[in-house]
Amino acid sequence: MQDRVLSMLGLATKAGKIASGEFSVEKAVKSNKAYLVIVSADASDNTKKMFTNMCTFYKVPIYFYADKETLGNAIGKLTRASVAVLDEGFAKSLVKNLDIRMEE
Repeated sequence: MQDRVLSMLGLATKAGKIASGEFSVEKAVKSNKAYLVIVSADASDNTKKMFTNMCTFYKVPIYFYADKETLGNAIGKLTRASVAVLDEGFAKSLVKNLDIRMEE
């Protein structure tokens, strides 16, 4: 089964609605441009804690999904520990698909 979450991340990347990498994601969250943050499940505990605290404070949904390599490949990079979605439509659709994946 093809992963809809990763496919949508690819589409969002093509549309220019993704910020990736720790610095860019942090900037997007703090400037209220991020509608969703996805952190790889194999990111360091420090990274997970930092983004969890930041997203809680700025009220941005956060999900832990896939590994760094898979997340990176979905957006055309080698590895990425964090990705921010900068479009509300993409974010809502991704959240719906992420929730379905989490229930499986």
